[in-house]
Amino acid sequence: MISKTLPGRLRESLPAYAFLAPWLIGLFGLTLIPMVLSLYYSFTDYSLLAPPVWEGLANYQRMLSDDRYQHSLVVTFTYVLLSVPLEMVFALAVAVVLNQGLKAVAFYRAVYYVPSLLGGSVAIAILWRQIFGADGLVNQVLGTVGLDGPGWISSPDTSLFTLVLLRVWQFGAPMVIFLAGLRQIPGDVLEAAEVDGAGRVRRFVHITLPLLSPIIFFNLVLQIIGAFQAFTPAFIVSGGSGGPSDSTLFYTLYLYQKAFGSFEMGYAAAMAWVLLLIIAGFTAANFVMGKRWVFYADEREAR
Repeated sequence: MISKTLPGRLRESLPAYAFLAPWLIGLFGLTLIPMVLSLYYSFTDYSLLAPPVWEGLANYQRMLSDDRYQHSLVVTFTYVLLSVPLEMVFALAVAVVLNQGLKAVAFYRAVYYVPSLLGGSVAIAILWRQIFGADGLVNQVLGTVGLDGPGWISSPDTSLFTLVLLRVWQFGAPMVIFLAGLRQIPGDVLEAAEVDGAGRVRRFVHITLPLLSPIIFFNLVLQIIGAFQAFTPAFIVSGGSGGPSDSTLFYTLYLYQKAFGSFEMGYAAAMAWVLLLIIAGFTAANFVMGKRWVFYADEREAR
């Protein structure tokens, strides 16, 4: 009985499998299989030019004595801790302004979203290098008021902050999400608070922010993950070196140097898995701490 119905069922399922085939090929060929192989290579000495040689935990132990690796961690953590809060605050501020009933909101929303589409491109990174160069636009503007600006990109004291500024400039995506969240806040709640004498600041702190906390949490997790994965700006601005003086040596850039510059693919694979654990740790910490400050409407109804 089953053998008679199986061909018919299989025939009915073929169109579904045909539509799923591109996704399945991508899942296994571009995600799962490469992940398993990279995990294996992380325990080997692999140079792409010779077969991998099993070394156990040697690559992970090497990170403990690699000064440039540890410096890349410091640079990356500094970048994340500076850029993410600034980007979030700026995005929320713009969203609040656009939510005040301005005309042509759709136009402004599209304009502010453009940097998020272009900010990660090579062209914008090249433009950023020109703007903050020694003879760039920023120093030309400062020169008109009698100030002699430094080489922002070429100075180890300021180069990382130019990349932080580039990240903050890409505030469009979280801004659009914040704006959508603000539109969902019940107006009668804010009106009731206003009638009770609550000012703008008090309404924002005690009503808007708690009701917006799930959106803040969502944006926070996404922006932290994206900041840890930043690569193109540092690569273009520093010419792939992480300079000057390794001040822009992001974790991903050092991983790239090891993988495709020194052909230490095993060490690079180990670095990739450590980065995965770091991002997973930050995400898990956000979920744990989020229980203290994220407010969900269904929780209020349950109470």
